[in-house]
Amino acid sequence: MNARSRKQVAKIIHIARDDQIIVGQGLKIALVTLNTGRLTIPAGCAGVAKQCLQIVRGWASARIQWGKPIGQHEAIAHQIADLAATTFAMDSVWKLTSQMADRGGYDIRLEAAAAKEWNSVRAWEIVDRTLQIRGGRGYETESSLKGRGEMPVGVERMMRDSRINLIFEGSSEIMHLFMAREAVDQHLEVAGAMIDPKKGMAEKLAALPRLAFFYAGWYPRLWLKGVLAPLRYGDFGRLAKHLHFIERSSRKLARESFHGMMVYGAKMERKQGFLFRCVDVVMEMFAMAASVSHARRLLDLGEPEAERAVELADLFCRNSRRKVGRLFQDLWSLASGAGRDG
Repeated sequence: MNARSRKQVAKIIHIARDDQIIVGQGLKIALVTLNTGRLTIPAGCAGVAKQCLQIVRGWASARIQWGKPIGQHEAIAHQIADLAATTFAMDSVWKLTSQMADRGGYDIRLEAAAAKEWNSVRAWEIVDRTLQIRGGRGYETESSLKGRGEMPVGVERMMRDSRINLIFEGSSEIMHLFMAREAVDQHLEVAGAMIDPKKGMAEKLAALPRLAFFYAGWYPRLWLKGVLAPLRYGDFGRLAKHLHFIERSSRKLARESFHGMMVYGAKMERKQGFLFRCVDVVMEMFAMAASVSHARRLLDLGEPEAERAVELADLFCRNSRRKVGRLFQDLWSLASGAGRDG
């Protein structure tokens, strides 16, 4: 738990202890504790990922197959590299979000939700991959392994324990819905009257000037802004291209969400196949930005692992860019077909 969260929880306990009932503050107090809980899960998930990485590295060196350790086979080597890059990203995500909470002055509801959701899903995937690499021994219980005289590595227990993280403090579906609602909130505020079937023609015409004025400035900027983005990120070296990608993709996502509202209108909130993929794009870019920021900070501090961190951040971002590309490609086809919303 970060320092700011501890202070907030202490204040809540103090109020409860002194029987100081503040009428109308119940929801605010509940949401504060919810953010605190959501910040602890991504940190724990990053710890699980680190443990898994240690397990697969040791096993890849010890397990011999076809005359050499399995870690020297390309298929396993690539998997371990991806696990290491993803683990670095998970570590970056929870550290960035916690630092924002400690610094104060931020509304971290979205960041806390994104950190909780992204890290918990990645942890589940990493544990699953660890079990796959361990093979039959990954499926065995610790007691079974110990009874046969082997190291009692409890990967199957890690899988059982990790599954709940996709449900605790808000399930994956709820996190997606929460972030999706926030993403289209401004559009609904500006253009809500135009897409609301309950509004009459007079009300829609009255809202038209405000809508036209807002989008006349907002939409063109999404195409024109950021032309000099590579120059702004030049001091990030080999990671600059990833920040430029994040900026371009952010503008593209803003356009796509606007297009979605124009196409689906009032039904937008029920198009969860479309909305969830928009949220997935946001979380990938958040993880990319956190990884680049973390690696840059280690470089600035002159930490011995800084160069390695840059390599991991670069690998993660390259993988993530491919995933973002696929999400954009599938955004409309899956939204209208057999996607998550059926």
